[in-house]
Amino acid sequence: MNKPRIKTIGELKSSDYKYKSLNKEITDNLRRNLSEGVNVFSDLVGYEETVIPSVERAFLSNHSINLLGLRGQAKTKLARTCVNLLDEWIPIIKGSETNDDPLNPIFKSSLEMIKSSGDKTEIDWLNKDERFYEKLATPDVTVSDLIGDIDPIKAATMKLDLADENVINYGLIPRTNRGIFVINELPDLQPRIQVALLNIMQERDIQIRGFNIRMPIDVSMAFSANPEDYTNRGNIITPLKDRIDAQIITHYPKEIKTGVEITKQEAWQLRNSDIDVFISDIYREIIEQTAFEARDSEYVDQKSGVSTRMTITALEQVYSSAERRAVINNEKSAQVRIADIFHMIPALTGKLELVYEGEQEGAISVAKHIIGKAINKTFKKVFPDPQSKAENVKERYKPITDWFAQGNEVNLPDILSSKEYMKALDGVSGLKQLVNKHTNNVSKDELYSWMDLALEAMHQNSLLSKQDLDDEALYTDMLGSMFSSISGINEDEDFDI
Repeated sequence: MNKPRIKTIGELKSSDYKYKSLNKEITDNLRRNLSEGVNVFSDLVGYEETVIPSVERAFLSNHSINLLGLRGQAKTKLARTCVNLLDEWIPIIKGSETNDDPLNPIFKSSLEMIKSSGDKTEIDWLNKDERFYEKLATPDVTVSDLIGDIDPIKAATMKLDLADENVINYGLIPRTNRGIFVINELPDLQPRIQVALLNIMQERDIQIRGFNIRMPIDVSMAFSANPEDYTNRGNIITPLKDRIDAQIITHYPKEIKTGVEITKQEAWQLRNSDIDVFISDIYREIIEQTAFEARDSEYVDQKSGVSTRMTITALEQVYSSAERRAVINNEKSAQVRIADIFHMIPALTGKLELVYEGEQEGAISVAKHIIGKAINKTFKKVFPDPQSKAENVKERYKPITDWFAQGNEVNLPDILSSKEYMKALDGVSGLKQLVNKHTNNVSKDELYSWMDLALEAMHQNSLLSKQDLDDEALYTDMLGSMFSSISGINEDEDFDI
């Protein structure tokens, strides 16, 4: 929709425009969207039956909202999406710093302009994207930042008395008049600053020191908060909490497929590179399962949460690992392997808050443990449980374990070319047959990523031994590896005779 061409109050009065409050504007648009089946929150995957209906009910009630949830639950994205409930364009008095409506002005400067120019007063048009403001609550935020204060420099420049209302320098909230204002991480806002919001939340007006004025502000207030902040950094004062109409609880994805969809939507995968990176759906599930395992892990502080940003950055690092290998080998395409999955560890260690803080190596060990559990659980969705005692299950893995028992081993360096990678996996007796038996219609490249997954899963289930040697993985027979270790210990012992 193009910007309207009406330029004066007179022209506006002659048009079909009628003033309406912000709440009526939002509810009218929301009702129309609901009746037409339009979902302005379509980018927020996983909230369709939980959070979004609660937000819509709150807006239909003309309520302010507080989005309460752990980090990485799309609280800010949800708040920003609310701008789609606004009209595409609204008229304002040209030059108004508080977005005054030409037919319903409330600020002194706007009233003076209309008194001076009448119907010839110029107007401008404000797009919905310009009607959304947000502020991160930090300890240095002041009442002046949010509400406003006297500006002595303005008074001196305009040669006005400090008692003149025109010397007020309005804060962010008055400048958001007729729009949506969001304060993120509300508990971090100092209690004395939270007090300044009480009038806005209840009476919908602002009061600025030194002036006996009450300015009715037409603004929709929204907040976000993390439950962890209530004990770590601050709190929402009780009078303000009482004035926030609806507290809506956000959550992490409840199903793997939902998490996969979110990660796929948000991660940087279309890189305009000469190299095509392919990732099997099962590997996407492994990445997402890693987050689910972390959210249940006894080693991870669950009060802190496990952000969805973890899986997003993890997928990006997995892609980059495969891309790097292709560049080194002068290949035009790359298939994601198990080695690439383990190279997402930096994405985990930086985002997991451990219950017991220790050395950096401790975080890496926890990350490897969680990835291993994710691989194992995902593998068992397709393949029989390697730990099963059933004879028919043991027989399926026996050709592979027998091959390793004969002293064979598989060495898979991280930067192994595609040709050498396939050759190494082809050499494992029974491996391709196992994968073919339990997968259908997979491409040649994808087949080998499944074979790689099967080897790693057998290691996770103690059927094979694995040595991580810097940038390569060496798979060997489990018993042979144990005897070798025992032999090495005996050789190093010094006996006194």
